[in-house]
Amino acid sequence: MTSVTPRRSFREQMLDVRQDAILQATHQLLCKKSFAAMTMDDVADAVGIAKASLYKHFSSKEALCCAAVVQLLAQVRAYLEALEPDTAPLDKLRAVVGWSLERLLAQEIPQWPGSHSPLRAVLRAHQDCLSEWVLVSQWLEQWITEAQQQGTIDAALPPRVVLYTLYARACDPAVGFLQDAGPYSDVEIVELMLRICFDGLAAR
Repeated sequence: MTSVTPRRSFREQMLDVRQDAILQATHQLLCKKSFAAMTMDDVADAVGIAKASLYKHFSSKEALCCAAVVQLLAQVRAYLEALEPDTAPLDKLRAVVGWSLERLLAQEIPQWPGSHSPLRAVLRAHQDCLSEWVLVSQWLEQWITEAQQQGTIDAALPPRVVLYTLYARACDPAVGFLQDAGPYSDVEIVELMLRICFDGLAAR
């Protein structure tokens, strides 16, 4: 017997749309200001809703930011899964870092919080964030190991060190410095950062 998925009500669909708008506004605000500086009033104003309506979706700023990061990590994982399986591991890693840098420059994703950010402690205590983080990390570490086996990444480097180096590109202040100072386009900045990340500074 074939089960039929119940149709969701119009009100439920509208709540989903509003929640997505809230999460997108949170991403944008975190690009512009720190977690500590951002307020629920800021988010409500950005979405154009009353703060009371915002609290119907998220009980606190911490819960809201965790949900935003879970959504972001899910988007990263979807991008990883969409890459062509036959692509070389090193090329997959370059593609992921390039995609992250493009989103960072477009202020579509916030910088990953540094070790002293209060948001980092909140995220580490959130089970869904940790689960998504582990899934993304497993994909990347597998490609790092395969690239080392193929000789395209130094096999003497611990895979976890390479992984964290790639993650660091998502919070590298050099990206913002180059964007503000010019004269490079966003495309040129991405290419330069990829070159430094994967090729290093030594002359070839």
